Amino acid sequence: MRGFYRCKYKSHDTEEERFCAISKFDAGQAHRCFPCWDEPAIKATFDITLRIPTNRVALSNMPVSHEEEMTDSTKAVRFETTPIMSAHLVAIVVAELDFIEETVDGIPIRVYTPLGKKEQGRFALEAAVRVLPFYKEHFELPYPLPKLDFVAIENFSPGTVGNWGCIIYRDLGLLRGDKLKPPKRTVALLVAHGLVYQWIGGLTTMEWWTHFWLKEGYAAFLQYLCTAHLYPEFDLWTQFISDTYCHARTMDGVRSVIPLEVTIGHPIEVQDVFDDISCSKAASVIRMLHRYIGDANFTKGMSLYLHNFEYGNATTDDLWECLEEVSNKPVLEIMRTWTRQSGYPVVSVKCEIEGDTHKLYLEQAPFKGIGLGPDSDDRLWPIPIQFSAAADPQHVIHEYMLRSKEAIVLLEHVKPTDWVMLNPGVFGFYRVNYSSEMLEMLKPGVADLSIPAIDRLTLLDDYFSLAKAGLCSTGQVLRLLHAMKNETSCCVWVEMCNILVRLRVLLQHSDDVYPLFMDFGKRLLQPISQSIRLWNPAADEKYEDRVLRCLILDQLNAFDDQATYEESKKRFNSHVTGSIRLHHDIQSSVYCGVLAKADTATYETFLKMYHEATSQEEKDRIAISLATIDDTELLREVMKFLFSDEVNPQILLRVFGVMTHIKRGREVMWEFSKENWNKLYSKYGSFALFSHYLVTAFQNFATQEIVEELEEFFTNNETSGAEKAVQQVLCYIRMNTAWLKRDLVDIKSVLESFL
Repeated sequence: MRGFYRCKYKSHDTEEERFCAISKFDAGQAHRCFPCWDEPAIKATFDITLRIPTNRVALSNMPVSHEEEMTDSTKAVRFETTPIMSAHLVAIVVAELDFIEETVDGIPIRVYTPLGKKEQGRFALEAAVRVLPFYKEHFELPYPLPKLDFVAIENFSPGTVGNWGCIIYRDLGLLRGDKLKPPKRTVALLVAHGLVYQWIGGLTTMEWWTHFWLKEGYAAFLQYLCTAHLYPEFDLWTQFISDTYCHARTMDGVRSVIPLEVTIGHPIEVQDVFDDISCSKAASVIRMLHRYIGDANFTKGMSLYLHNFEYGNATTDDLWECLEEVSNKPVLEIMRTWTRQSGYPVVSVKCEIEGDTHKLYLEQAPFKGIGLGPDSDDRLWPIPIQFSAAADPQHVIHEYMLRSKEAIVLLEHVKPTDWVMLNPGVFGFYRVNYSSEMLEMLKPGVADLSIPAIDRLTLLDDYFSLAKAGLCSTGQVLRLLHAMKNETSCCVWVEMCNILVRLRVLLQHSDDVYPLFMDFGKRLLQPISQSIRLWNPAADEKYEDRVLRCLILDQLNAFDDQATYEESKKRFNSHVTGSIRLHHDIQSSVYCGVLAKADTATYETFLKMYHEATSQEEKDRIAISLATIDDTELLREVMKFLFSDEVNPQILLRVFGVMTHIKRGREVMWEFSKENWNKLYSKYGSFALFSHYLVTAFQNFATQEIVEELEEFFTNNETSGAEKAVQQVLCYIRMNTAWLKRDLVDIKSVLESFL
């Protein structure tokens, strides 16, 4: 899925197999399509003509200037001359498409969809109509091209390709089907993300691929800034913390990571360098900068940058200098440290209370997420730290820039009995390790929900990561989870469930502790399962209610709750016979619950459902659910099925992500990988996808024996282009092994104390 390539799909009316042709030229892939200087700083105007079948639609960056019918059932479609631009921004689409259209400020905005699906693009169009004026005002520059297309393609490469004037998406992300998926917030974010590229990337282009991270990071941040402003009801900053910020800190805590800004020698290196860190961490660090200099300065500096380098090229430092000029703050010095130095800090804090003054002792150190590496490490960061207290949890009572390794901060007019918290609202990109006394003072605020949800979420995320790194005990995490038994926030439950999954996978390596943890999980889930509509969704419920239901159902099944299994089985049988169809919100949860205890007959029932399914969504749902089977022989059959031509290859990573949570699933994947390595290597095609496969499939092992086996295997088999992923996998397994050895006795003791 690089260069100018073809996508296979089925016609909407006859199910006939057909093809469309799509361009994806990041990074340095335009010369696969036409001869060019394929470098960002070498720009030209482009006059594009496409000769295509008469029953197809051709799209490019500019409007069509004229079409000419040919004599062989083809037509020549010529487009207007583009502005000066880089080759990788050229867009070419040849497909069967419908469209819907609106006009904003004289700019025709179209959403192109596969035939028969144009109304599913209605919300994307509505969002684009609102987002375009927002960016025009934000950047203080109008949209620079005469038209704007959003194109939804079946089986397109995951993500967004922000070509200038012609943004291409995978249809499952942009189009909302009859069952209201994806949610509106997802579509709005995708639209806002793609539109950022029209200014940052199109109008002003990076000088070289070294600065690729900045374009992606700004898009990942500004999509939230824009969408949160236009749709405040979506509560998107909470989602940002859960999906982007916490994920970035988890990835960036691995010692094999590299800085955000790293010198690129050849465009092919972008595929290995550009990963979750380049996007999620970049967005999080830019959000920290936005908070530090203020929204007005941030907007003014961004506008100055675009005006200075309009239709030209720029570096990362060019942007920092513009933001520094308008804010009069040392942006260049601060941001160079955050982008050119790998990792991020943990701030340890202890407190002495003297009357109504809290004397805080701060100490920063590099956070070593896998608990390995040399003790001596002199990396320091300039950390903008904010503080809050129990009297008003959402109010910042003090700010301090921590530049040195250690510092003392005095907080006055704080009651001796009140807790103090660092990083309220979660703007700083660092972790906090409180003294045991400070943590105990925070727990009542966690239990009674007086600490804001976003801060409860990151407190738990911090301590889980600190435990993995050996900086606190896993018993402290379990006690924090136990204090959260009355939690109601969906975003906090997302984090809680992530941790429950991770601990369950880890403790599968201990036969005597695993049953204790399974019992703990079931008891933790009981209050929330009894307070929500678990099986019968309400017609007018919020998006968060739907997410929470699926989370809790999935965890009840994973923790082998018998009542949930019996209800899932009953409802599934009614669904199969056609007497009572499953509500679409709980289909995946019910499928997974039933398949977890599947026999051959159940497996064959699901295969029959797969073959009879008429929608790709249902086929994908079934294929992913098959990964929850907990039977070795059936899992071997599942692996063969997954790599057949019947299964959409783009969902395989999701399938493996589910399968790796099951002990037998990991073992079967490793067995299959050894037997079919060359097939897997060719199947994924691009280094990025193959790297994702390696990490997904093997990261949850936890023995030294498997480390040695993998090292030998990777040495003797092809892994070119995925070297970083290989090192990450080995790091993860070593971390798991050390973690289990270090904390297993403590985990058992704490779990027994809850009985």
